[in-house]
Amino acid sequence: MRFVRAIWKVLVGVKDALVLIVMLMFFGGLYAALSSRPAPISDGVLVLDLKGTITEQPSQAAFTDVLSGAGGIREYRLRDLIAALDNARTDDRVKSVALDLDAFAGGGQTAIGDLGEAVRRVRTSGKPVLAYATAYTDDSYQLASNASEIWLNPMGAVAIAGPGGKNLYYKGLMDKLGITANVYRVGTYKAAVEPFTRSDMSPEAKANAQALAGALLETWREHVAAARPKAAVVDYMRDPVAALDGSGGDLGNAAVAARLVDKLGERTAFEARLATLGGKDDEQKGGYRSIGLTNYLGDVLDNDPDGPIGIVTVAGEIVDGKASAGNAGGETIARLIEKGLRDDGMKALVVRVDSPGGSAIASERIRQAILGARAKKIPVVISMGNVAASGGYWVATAGDKIYAEPSTITGSIGVFGILPSFQGSLAKLGIGADGVKTTPLSGEPDLLAGPSPEAGRMIQAGVESIYRQFLTIVAQSRRKTPAEIDAIAQGRVWDGGTARQLGLVDGFGGLDEAIAAAAGLAKLGDERGVRYLDRSPTFAEEFMAMFSGDDAEAAPTDAFAALAPAPEALLDVALADVRRILAGPSIQVRCLDCPVELRTSNATGAKGWKATLLGWLG
Repeated sequence: MRFVRAIWKVLVGVKDALVLIVMLMFFGGLYAALSSRPAPISDGVLVLDLKGTITEQPSQAAFTDVLSGAGGIREYRLRDLIAALDNARTDDRVKSVALDLDAFAGGGQTAIGDLGEAVRRVRTSGKPVLAYATAYTDDSYQLASNASEIWLNPMGAVAIAGPGGKNLYYKGLMDKLGITANVYRVGTYKAAVEPFTRSDMSPEAKANAQALAGALLETWREHVAAARPKAAVVDYMRDPVAALDGSGGDLGNAAVAARLVDKLGERTAFEARLATLGGKDDEQKGGYRSIGLTNYLGDVLDNDPDGPIGIVTVAGEIVDGKASAGNAGGETIARLIEKGLRDDGMKALVVRVDSPGGSAIASERIRQAILGARAKKIPVVISMGNVAASGGYWVATAGDKIYAEPSTITGSIGVFGILPSFQGSLAKLGIGADGVKTTPLSGEPDLLAGPSPEAGRMIQAGVESIYRQFLTIVAQSRRKTPAEIDAIAQGRVWDGGTARQLGLVDGFGGLDEAIAAAAGLAKLGDERGVRYLDRSPTFAEEFMAMFSGDDAEAAPTDAFAALAPAPEALLDVALADVRRILAGPSIQVRCLDCPVELRTSNATGAKGWKATLLGWLG
């Protein structure tokens, strides 16, 4: 009993300590929120120290991560960065702009292109923009190419790989474990199921992926060439070894010789250069007067504009019900649109889509809310970001006009589902499974002995029914026949340029072009004022945001460490794939040709296999 009492005292002590910590965090955060004021902005260099990724809608910090102090990769809202740069052009306090890209983790070719255009606007206004990194890869160099000066650490390199890479395939492992992937799909090019049914890519999937990668590489080259026309990017990418040999084996000198970078220098030299542009200040880090991004945004950003053009964001995986930022909850987004429609001040709607798809039910819920705007004679323009595929394209069909960038990934009009069964696993373990039925669907889908022919037929029929509905929706939107859409559908993924040629999008342009088109349709003249239809963060989310801060996980700055995926990232991908196949009866969404990070959500919940079957769109 003494031992038990001792253990109990320890548990009570731990509990009391945790309560005390939480209370201290709560009141400390409350005090910080009430007493914090943006520091005054003085003349200097606006520093964009991007330690993370660019995204349309940053996700909320997890409570457990905040308590444990886990860093995670920070996410920067694209529109905030663009607003900061556009304001800096005419802000006399900003003497120049610095892009610190040592820990930059990318954000998609389209988003980086939009941000790069904002950087270039600063440069053409006459204000210098300087970029620095130890290693430039595809994403960081695309952004840096828009700068006036590109600096590289003497021990660094420009390592441009281009689109491409390998995916993991689990057919051999599943055979060894006795797991059967029962696949139901429509679409010759629906490669999402192949990791569970093959040990390599099918010829159709490889041809589609190769065409997409080639198109993305071409648009990347065009962007860099427009920003930095004298850089020998094509020759450097085609034969980096020759460039290296021509510079005596020095990676930094090879980049300078190819005019990819302007200066080789340690960070101290880079900061000394910034001091000549923004003024010297020995009291600040690096000895130059700097303007922090967070402080600058707090000073210049209008977080609650009330213009006549509403903007709603559909970002991340589309899921049923409600979801926090970073995932597109069908009910959450639909209610935001419906709330905006109740305000007579909204005269037009722009829907910004950056999603690889998800639930068909949630996608349709959002589409119907958008159609509600059109029913009220409010014009709707769709603006596609990095990805608007599958369910993302389903949502886009509700617009009067669809705008995309050449590097946007779209299409993927197809449906699939995967149900794992474990009859082989049970046989290997010597375990039997038996029971009784009262109807052909009793106990179905049977994950122990495999789905019955009747259950399999019904699941396949459900998948085919959703596909026919998808074709009909797209055909009506694009003024084509379902047969014409089927010819370019079948799950195939397209780049924005090809999608425009096929009639899946109406024109090229980013968010600004979509806003201008919406203003034109609404006959607003030169009015371009916007309002953001965003979900207000809860107190708990705001509280956690206080403690998430600007910390980020340490990023590799060595050139080739930055070029290669981290082993833990590859393991995370493998574990996520395993969870998808072992998750039980569900129709899953996965676009291997869409290079975006899917943010999973628990918003879907457990709704049974029939609801889930009808719920997921690939």
